[in-house]
Amino acid sequence: MLTGPPAHPTDPETYAALHADATALLGDWQPTSLDAAAARGRTLGLLAAGPVAMSRQHRPGHLTASTLILDSTGSRVLLCLHGKFGMWVQLGGHCEPTDDTLVGAALREATEESGIDGLRIDPVPIDVDVHTVACQGGSLHFDVRFAVLTPPGAVEQVSDEAEALGWFPPDALPEPLASGTAQLVAPALAALRRSPLRLAP
Repeated sequence: MLTGPPAHPTDPETYAALHADATALLGDWQPTSLDAAAARGRTLGLLAAGPVAMSRQHRPGHLTASTLILDSTGSRVLLCLHGKFGMWVQLGGHCEPTDDTLVGAALREATEESGIDGLRIDPVPIDVDVHTVACQGGSLHFDVRFAVLTPPGAVEQVSDEAEALGWFPPDALPEPLASGTAQLVAPALAALRRSPLRLAP
């Protein structure tokens, strides 16, 4: 039986499941700050464009997923010195056609960029942030952020996208620090206190 050619990775419908998941996730989410509430509203407006809003080819903007990674004690956070930007930033990136959920996209990015297996992610976002990027000659990232916990004794490995990875106390983050990274610390630590990070499979 003929079913037609397979979807190309840039075909917006490739992201249909991910788009539905992101819409439901943000629709139910209780923002962690007034800025996050405003960003959530803008992101839901972007999602009204359909699955294309998940693709980096969407010039008006697209969703991304990032994480603030905490060590197993919650006393340190892992940041990346980004090779292109020259600033310390949380780990994360673009959604891919193979991602079925936004949580899954965030966990995949965290694992790829940290080199750490066995990460545990809180499925409730800790922040949403909208910022300008150079994608497609100028676009916006609608970044949904999550908290992640490493297993005890985890050792990071630098990926091709980073100049360095570093562990820092939450109250002594490095400079230069990307805009929006410091605001993740408080909600990430609150997520850790709620304990799903320790209990998630």
